[in-house]
Formats: sequence, structure tokens, C-alpha cells
Amino acid sequence: MDINYLKTHIKTALKEDIGSGDCSSICCIDEQKTNKAKLIAKQNGIICGVDVVRMVFEEVDKYIDFVALKTDGEIIKTGDTIFKVSGKSRSILAAERTALNYIQRLSGIATQTAEYVELIKGTNAKLLDTRKTTPTLRLLEKYAVKTGGGSNHRVGLYDMIMLKDNHIDFAGGISNAINRAYEFVTNDYESQIKHINSAKTAQKIKIEVEVRNFNELNEVLNTGKIDRIMLDNFSVSDLKQAISLINGRYETEASGGITKETIRNFAEIGVDFISVGALTHHINSLDLSLIADK
Repeated sequence: MDINYLKTHIKTALKEDIGSGDCSSICCIDEQKTNKAKLIAKQNGIICGVDVVRMVFEEVDKYIDFVALKTDGEIIKTGDTIFKVSGKSRSILAAERTALNYIQRLSGIATQTAEYVELIKGTNAKLLDTRKTTPTLRLLEKYAVKTGGGSNHRVGLYDMIMLKDNHIDFAGGISNAINRAYEFVTNDYESQIKHINSAKTAQKIKIEVEVRNFNELNEVLNTGKIDRIMLDNFSVSDLKQAISLINGRYETEASGGITKETIRNFAEIGVDFISVGALTHHINSLDLSLIADK
């Protein structure tokens, strides 16, 4: 992860919370007063974001002593101590909420991802996240998915071509969209698309096409020129039939409405990837609490 991106994000988050100053601490705690605190787990899970919160405390006060007792990806249990901090009381309290917001959310994502990964263990399916992320938190949330054992799909609109329903409709149909995409990745479009650095970069971009039914699937199979087919909102029985029709010619991805209760059924069919938006957009933050360490 880009360290400058992360530092800028943390500074923005702290500015949002602290503003002109922490009135609550300033009014009742002497400026030079020092204390200790520790982060305690109040439920089981996978911890994620330890180094991020270290940076939060450092940004508030470079003299705060931060001691990590757990590392990202570790399984934690209720009552475990994640880290300890010591230093000026006002500094600890100023950093507290921002630090908790990061580590609780990231740990919640990592924990839920690990639960999904466990459910498809023993199959060949790989669990993917989506772009359904919190604005400005995408890189952190995708890091949390990887920490929980999942895999990242594309990061944004720039690193993979995914022809979804609206692209197809706007382009005038599947065949037209695919042909244009194929032309894009096999020719030098540097002069037309400024964000493509070179023709070599363009050639590395994969093409994925979303299909909603068997008519669209057959059209994709007849057109070719792609790398992966996303089968959107297919039932388990329809997905099985679709995988048979594709017959290993392209990578396959199941998506849409897949839950913890159903994911195993999809994975056992033999699909290559399963994408689950809920990994990042429908999660509960892990219950963690920063308390005074007496």
C-alpha cells in the first residue's frame, strides 16, 4: 500500500475528528499528564489494521510509545490484548476514536472474509471482493480482504475491463462491446486514452464479460476474444449448466446474491471465482475497546 496515500488518509481522518481541538480532554486533563492504555478484544475474530493505528498514534504524537502484541491476520479471542500505548493522556484520547474506527472496521472485514473462505475450503473456487467499498477506504478494505484470506478483484476501473450490463446496453450489444474491448487491448490507444501509459500496459488488461442469461452466454461464446465470464445471479442449477457449456474455454466467476448459506453450493460446481460484495459493504465492525491500563 502506498504509504503517502495512507498518511494523507490518516491526516484527513484526524482533522475530521479533532478539528480545532479535543475540548473534552483539554478541559479536565493537565497537558503534561501521562497514562497507559490497551486495546482489548471483546469478541473473537481476525485482527487487521495494527500498523495503521500505530501510524494514527504517531501522527497525533510522535512521542507516544506503541507496543503491538498481535499482528495482522492473527486469530484473536475475547479478552486478548492487541496493543498497548503510553504517553500524554490528551494525545492518547485524541487518537482513540480514529484508531478504533480503522481497526474495528478492517478487522470486521478480515473476520467475515475468513468465514467465507472457510466455507469454500477444499474446493477450487477463489473468493473475490468487489468495488462495493467505502469511498476513500478501498485500498484499506481490500487489504483487509486479503488479510482474511480472500483475493482482490480489480482495484478500480483502470486495471481490468469488465463489461457489465450497462456497458453492454450502452455499447449496442454484447458482440459490439467485446469487439471494441478486444481492439482496445490489442492496439495502441495511448494517443486516445491518456491514463494508458503505453501499448504494453494496455495489452496486460484482461477482459471480463457479465452475462445475465443463457442467450447472452451463447453470444459471448460465439464472439470469443475474452478472458473471463461472470455469471450474474444464476441459480446453482443454471450455473452448473453454464459451466458445462463454457467447458474450460474461459475463466468463470459466479456473482450476485451469494450468501454464507449458499456459497458452498456454488463453489462445488467448479466455478473458478466467486465474488461477494458483502465482504466490504455489509459487515459488522469487530468489537474492540481501548481502556486504561492501570
